[in-house]
Parts: sequence; C-alpha cells; structure tokens
Amino acid sequence: MQKTVAVLGGGIGGLSACFHLSKSPQVSKIVLLERDGRFGGWLSSTRREDGAVFEHGPRGIRPAGAMGRNTLNMVEELGLESEVLPVTYDHVASKNRYLYVGGQLHKMPSGLGGVVRTVPPFSRPLVQSILKEILISRGKEEDESVHSFVSRRLGTELADIAIDSLCRGVFAGDCRKLSVRSCLPPLYNAEKARGSIILGMLLGSGPGPDVPRSTLTKRAAQENWAQWSLKRGLQNLPEALEERMRNGGRVEVHRDTPVMGLSTNGTGWEIQLEDGTIKADHIIAALPAKALASALPSAAQPLSQQLLEIATVTVGVVNLEYEGSVLPVTGFGHLVPSSEDRGLLGVVYDSVPFPQHNRTGGPTTRLTVMMGGAWFQEVFGNPEEVTEQLLLDRATKAVTSHLGVTTPPIWSVVALLKDCIPQYYLGHWKRLENMRQYIRDHNLPLSLAGSSYDGVSVNDVIFSGRTAAEGLVGKV
Repeated sequence: MQKTVAVLGGGIGGLSACFHLSKSPQVSKIVLLERDGRFGGWLSSTRREDGAVFEHGPRGIRPAGAMGRNTLNMVEELGLESEVLPVTYDHVASKNRYLYVGGQLHKMPSGLGGVVRTVPPFSRPLVQSILKEILISRGKEEDESVHSFVSRRLGTELADIAIDSLCRGVFAGDCRKLSVRSCLPPLYNAEKARGSIILGMLLGSGPGPDVPRSTLTKRAAQENWAQWSLKRGLQNLPEALEERMRNGGRVEVHRDTPVMGLSTNGTGWEIQLEDGTIKADHIIAALPAKALASALPSAAQPLSQQLLEIATVTVGVVNLEYEGSVLPVTGFGHLVPSSEDRGLLGVVYDSVPFPQHNRTGGPTTRLTVMMGGAWFQEVFGNPEEVTEQLLLDRATKAVTSHLGVTTPPIWSVVALLKDCIPQYYLGHWKRLENMRQYIRDHNLPLSLAGSSYDGVSVNDVIFSGRTAAEGLVGKV
C-alpha cells in the first residue's frame, strides 16, 4: 500500500498508465509529470468555430485485435461511445487506397479481382507472389529488415513499391533499415509459427493478449469497423483521460513540469524538478527514450546508452482546406514510394473517411500532406531552420501535381513534429531485452512505456501504459 508511483510523460501512454493505476487499491499516490502545457503528446486536434476539425498527429484508430479492443474498452469506460465516428470496411475510404507511382495515381489491388489480374503499378498478378510465398522456406536470421523479408518472401517489386510506401505511411521510415521483427511482428511471427506469411494469416500464429469484449468492441465487430475517430478529434481521448484523473482524486496532475534529473537511493527515486524534488517508490517512464536517457543518474550509464540508440524521425504535417469538392478520386489517400519522391510520404484525403469533420455550410475538402520522416534532413535540411512557408509550398505543390488541384487552399496549418516517431532498426528487440534485463539486474524500480519500445501506433502506446501499470499492481 505504501507505493507512490510517478508517471513521467503525459502523452497517451502516460495517461493510460495513470488510468489503470488509479483503479488499483495498492497504490496510495500517483503523480503525473508532463513537460508541456498540454497533455496528449502527438494526439493534437485543431477545432474551428465553424465545426471543422483538423488532426496534426494520428487521425484514425484501428479497432482490430487485442490492442484495438483494449482502446475501445477505455473509450467506453470514459463514456465516449456516443462520440465515436466509425468507418466500416465497405466504406470507400477503406476500399480505395492509392499509390502515386510514375507520376500517376494507382488504386491498390483489393478484392479477388485485384489479386488475380495484373494491376499497375505492378507488372504481374499478386496471386503469383502469394502462391510462391507458401513454398518459400523459413528465414534463418534472428531479425531482418522489412524490405529484405518481403523481397525474400513476396518478391522485390512488392517490397520496392508497396512495402516501401507502407513503411513511409506508418513509420515515416525506411523499410531497408526498419526491423521486421519489431515493426511488423504479425509477419515475423507468421513465418516463425507457420513457415509462411499467408498460412500464418489464415491459420493464426499464436494467441494474443487476453482482452475482454465490451459492448463497444462487440458493436465494432458487428458493424465491421475498419477505423474510427471522435467527433471532436482524437485529442478528445487524452482530454477525457485528463479529466478523469483530475476528478478521480487519486492522481496529482502536473503540467509545465519538466523532469530535470533522477537519483535513486536503492529503494526509491528522487525526482528533480525546476523548483524542488518529489519522492517516488516507482517510476513509469512514458517519455521518449532520449528524454529518459538524459534524466537517468550517471550510475545507470549503460541503460542511458541503449536508450540513446533508439532513433527518431521528424515529420512535417500540413493540413489544407479547399473550397468545394476537388478530389479526382475518392478514397483514404495515397502513399508515395521513396523512389518517386523522397521528401513526400503521402496525402490523406481527410474529408472522405470523416466528412463529419468538415465545416458546416458549403462543401470543402480537407487534406493532410505528410513530409520528411527518415528523409527530412536530406530533403528539407535542419528541422531547427526549416520555415513553415517552405513546407506549405511543398505541400500545395504536391496537391497540384498529384491530384490536379489548381485552386489555392482557403485555410492551412503547418506542424513540424520533431522526433515524433521512433524507428525500430535491426536488432531493436535485442536492445529492449538488454534494457529490461539491466533494470531487473539492478533492481531499478522503473518501468518503460510509450512509443519508443513496443509499437508506435496509438493502440500500442495505450496498451504499453496499461502493461506497465499492471506489471506493478497486477490485473485491474
């Protein structure tokens, strides 16, 4: 019962950890420390007076699997069910996804027809790669790049175009450097368990975590949701969590409170703040790996060293609004392989999946252009020196050349998300193992949570906060 737990970092991972800790009678005090003036980290929405909503970070959450169910359960517990905006699998935004290759848009193959016919930009039917894949023997390596794994199992063309684009869309990263084991565990596990991605997908590759089905998760399954958002944007989720923490009386919430340093006396922690110190029996660190590394005491140098090796990338996000309906195609959006344009990752057609976020009165088209990522420095230069105008010009040019939109946007906002997505390079799994082993060997009362470790999606990060909390107090 004596436990005081400090949660460092008020992004969605830290908020999730507090949410689960606050349900347990085993913790007497919970302190949440956030450096910025707001909670929610990269979940950030602009809401305009006329009803328009623009997302600067993640914009849709997938309900699939244990992690997806876990998030929906939390949404239900927070009483946000009536706020959910679902997009079903038969919606045009789910069915139509595009690649921009060779200066034009190509609809990604979907359904049986798309698999058995040759669909540009691919030079042969996908079914050929799929049938061959089942016969290819298992890889011998403990880890492999995403590109090498997919080339080996499905051919280089799919790796060069589709997987390259996918890794840019999800991780803003380079599939030639990203680890398949850490970035796409379902593929890695399918090969390990069944000797084939296809068989693994069909037969399953082992049980996931056990997450119960709430009314909302059952509804998502019945209605066949592909993704969902919230009426007031995804920032509504951290806001509801923050409100729950403040009203619950169990969590001391501090914003604008950077952690200056940590020291340990063997049993607990002393947390140095700008204006004093806080004592805690245990820390859940939901900070970026680099931020934790710089706060740890010098005695924990080997751990700091491993944390510093987790790289991150910077993404330029430009939200654009156009008068009228300007899209030549309807769908979720399009991705751009690195061979086509290194600086431009993709364009999301926000108005198609979530027309509810358009302004009231007269049709508009909302788009988000994503830029940079692993190529930011090379294409745009130092993030500290890049102007918003440069990013805005680059985004509007892309919309003109890719989508044929010639009118200027009526509204725009540029966000530069510095170091926003951790990159799980080859051997990431081993680094995690070493770090967690170090923490055990030195009896450090420390748990790691957040996007630096076990997945970068909103679902993964929320689940990591829960796992850290339950590691301390058991299932709640």
